[in-house]
Amino acid sequence: MFPLRYIYVVIAFVAAAFISFLLTPVVKSFAQKVGAIDVPTDSRRMHKKPIPRLGGLAIFFGFFFTALLMVDLTTQMRAILIGGVIILVLGIFDDIYRLDAMPKFIVQIVAALIPALSGVEINFFSNINLFSNNPYLNLGVLTVPITVFWIVGITNAVNFVDGLDGLACGVSSIACFSLLCIALILGERDVEILTAALAGACIGFLPYNLNPAKIFMGDTGSTFLGYILAIISIQGLFKFYALVSFAVPFLILGLPIFDTAFAILRRIASGRSPMSPDRSHLHHRLIDMGFSQKQTVAIIYSVSIVCGISAVLLTQTGTTKAVLIVCTALVVFLVAARMYHENSKSSEKADNEKN
Repeated sequence: MFPLRYIYVVIAFVAAAFISFLLTPVVKSFAQKVGAIDVPTDSRRMHKKPIPRLGGLAIFFGFFFTALLMVDLTTQMRAILIGGVIILVLGIFDDIYRLDAMPKFIVQIVAALIPALSGVEINFFSNINLFSNNPYLNLGVLTVPITVFWIVGITNAVNFVDGLDGLACGVSSIACFSLLCIALILGERDVEILTAALAGACIGFLPYNLNPAKIFMGDTGSTFLGYILAIISIQGLFKFYALVSFAVPFLILGLPIFDTAFAILRRIASGRSPMSPDRSHLHHRLIDMGFSQKQTVAIIYSVSIVCGISAVLLTQTGTTKAVLIVCTALVVFLVAARMYHENSKSSEKADNEKN
């Protein structure tokens, strides 16, 4: 017989998708009225005409209403939703008024502290010391700082990926489905519902966001998606003390993490603020190599799918196979990093010639 919890997952997905899909045109009209319009003013922008932002509001409501109706409002769940509302409000103000990086960063830390201090935390890392009998490392006093670092890091990682039509929304959807598969395997009910609701909210919004986009999710959507994905990964993955507990979330969210890490290192190396925008993200590199927007998005989707499948397989294999999968993924990332570095030189040269 079909398990009842699977039916709840389907209901959560469909409900969130339905709400998000219906609300997106309403949000688009609202964005136009309040002046939340993305006007292409520099070479980083890939669109040619003004497009409304704030599409993340539709994603938020699709997720939020579904979560309120279908999950138990425990202390941790209330903290998660309160933090999510703070991130949403921050994103709305940023989409309308374009806030400076430092105030946004401070508010993100506050939003991350709320669930971290309510028990949503990374307590353990897998112990990679082969000579130790202890399978995991207790983080102790570092628990809250590392949890906040993870939440804020993934929040900004998804935001940095949001540079092409449908890119961040699609990558987040793929991450959601990967997390959902693992949650179903592990039997984590609340994680299943939250992940299904977030996936549904993304899918409901995606038809309006694919190239050519009718509306952007803006920071309202990208930071909210990153925040919830970080929370779900903690609740559904870091709570397990197996060998793969540390590697799985990094595989699922590997592409945003990879892109963000290289962006920060690149900016610091050039003497700029790590939060300063530039035209050197992975999607910019692919565009500069001659790929169209749709081709670039398809390539990044494919990489995300491979990472997601690898993560799911990683939870179902023995230690030896798990290590092999992780090593293979590392080799792929190293090769990609090499290509990324070589392309960055030619791109920077082209930018300098333009200026």
